[in-house]
Amino acid sequence: MKPAPALAEGFPDLSGMRIAREPHWFRWLSAALIVLVLAAIVRAFAGGQIEWSYVGRFLTAKVIIEGIVNTMVMAVLAMALGIFLGIVVAVMRLSPNPVLKTVAAGYTWLFRGTPLILQLLLWFNLALVFPTIGIPGLWSARAVDVMTPFLAALLGLGINQGAYTSEVMRAGMLSVDIGQYEAAQAIGMGRLRALRRIVLPQAMRVVIPPLGNEFIGMVKATSLASVIQYPELLHNAENIYYANSRVIELLIVAGLWYLLVVSVLTPLQMLLERRFARGTLQFGR
Repeated sequence: MKPAPALAEGFPDLSGMRIAREPHWFRWLSAALIVLVLAAIVRAFAGGQIEWSYVGRFLTAKVIIEGIVNTMVMAVLAMALGIFLGIVVAVMRLSPNPVLKTVAAGYTWLFRGTPLILQLLLWFNLALVFPTIGIPGLWSARAVDVMTPFLAALLGLGINQGAYTSEVMRAGMLSVDIGQYEAAQAIGMGRLRALRRIVLPQAMRVVIPPLGNEFIGMVKATSLASVIQYPELLHNAENIYYANSRVIELLIVAGLWYLLVVSVLTPLQMLLERRFARGTLQFGR
């Protein structure tokens, strides 16, 4: 066994010294400050003028349950419309036809550039621009009768969502290797068939995570439909507190239901992402 090498002359032996740990005073101070702030918030809600009995009473009230059902129905239908429009617009954006590309770009620019609440109000008041709507010679009706709060909310939310979804879908389609397109053309596939059978299935791996986030955002965005009298969760909660003046209590009820829905949707989104990510490189392995 070889003897340990001698220390260089002039340098002390540090092998027996303890390593000093840096004190993290700022870290502990920040943690204490956060705990104090959270405790103050909890105390304010617990000991304030909030009547928690009203929260428990209205949490499962019939009108609140009807509101959350209407919220979910609108979110699903509007998201379905948004995905359909998003796929169509994304295909148009990638088309070599300059007219289709211009129309698709204009659609995205218009509906992403104006506030959603403004679009909802415009759809709801469409009768001021078009008193009657229909197909000339076949069918016509008064716009005020056709443009109900449900239809106005569906068109406003769905068409607005389509503008955002189109960019998500376009990014997913661009992520597919160009060789996939060339291979589809080599075996005689047309553009639309290759899109349906080759490109979109591979693009789903990329678009599912942002689409899941968009759907969760859509659930919360339905609350904006309360301004056009669609009976979703927030609108029904507002109707109750207009009658009994328990504003904070009913807002807490609505907030708890939104949190519950998002808490259920989040793990479902993760399962869906895992399903479409099978066979790809996973971090952490």
